[in-house]
Amino acid sequence: MSDATPTRPTGYSAWRLIAEELRADITEGRLQTGDRLPPESALATRFGVNRHTARQALASLAAEGLIESRRGSGTFVTSSAVHVHRIGMRTRLSTSLGNGHQPSGRVIESALETAPAHIARRLGIADDGLAVRVESLRTVDGEPFALGSRWFDAARLPDIAASLRRTSSITVALRASGVDDYVRVSTVVSARHATATESGLLGLGSGAIVLVTEALDALPDGTPLQHLVTRFAAQRVRLDIEHPDPTA
Repeated sequence: MSDATPTRPTGYSAWRLIAEELRADITEGRLQTGDRLPPESALATRFGVNRHTARQALASLAAEGLIESRRGSGTFVTSSAVHVHRIGMRTRLSTSLGNGHQPSGRVIESALETAPAHIARRLGIADDGLAVRVESLRTVDGEPFALGSRWFDAARLPDIAASLRRTSSITVALRASGVDDYVRVSTVVSARHATATESGLLGLGSGAIVLVTEALDALPDGTPLQHLVTRFAAQRVRLDIEHPDPTA
């Protein structure tokens, strides 16, 4: 584990910072499944806090399923899986995670609306045009994995929301609309704390981190297809950004 003591910016709880550091130790492999965490007293000394603060941090990680307390034995890292999601020219979750995993999804909400200006520009939507927005939840092996917000040009894909509700697969839904292939044009990655709604849908504890990707997919001829913002549960995923082979 890292030996650094987290700073405490004004207005930000010390227990959240401790939880973040321990979460990083787990998700980045410095603490492995089955490893025993130091007792509360040792954590309190390490981070310069009282035992109650250390206990809050551990309770937060336990709520996320990252650790568990065993009576008379201590607190241990659980076996929660961390998946590698590969983002390349043709990004498909069903193939990205490899064999042995079962991704699925469901539409939470959809609407026909005016897209935010920057999204409308990226999709080439006319000033008076509308977008189809679709909110969805993806799971892997039955565990919440990511939330997606997709925007499409309603003039091009008016029935995409209904197709997604019916098929639960963006690739199948697009194929039903006559789109047989599409490619990733750009992906920007950032990180932030999950909102209360995101935490509830993804099964995350207070103070949990989400990785946010903002992406644009297009048809092979370059025509913009979808603008996609995805929030991944950071503790369950590693993003592997693939670069094109410069010799190809």
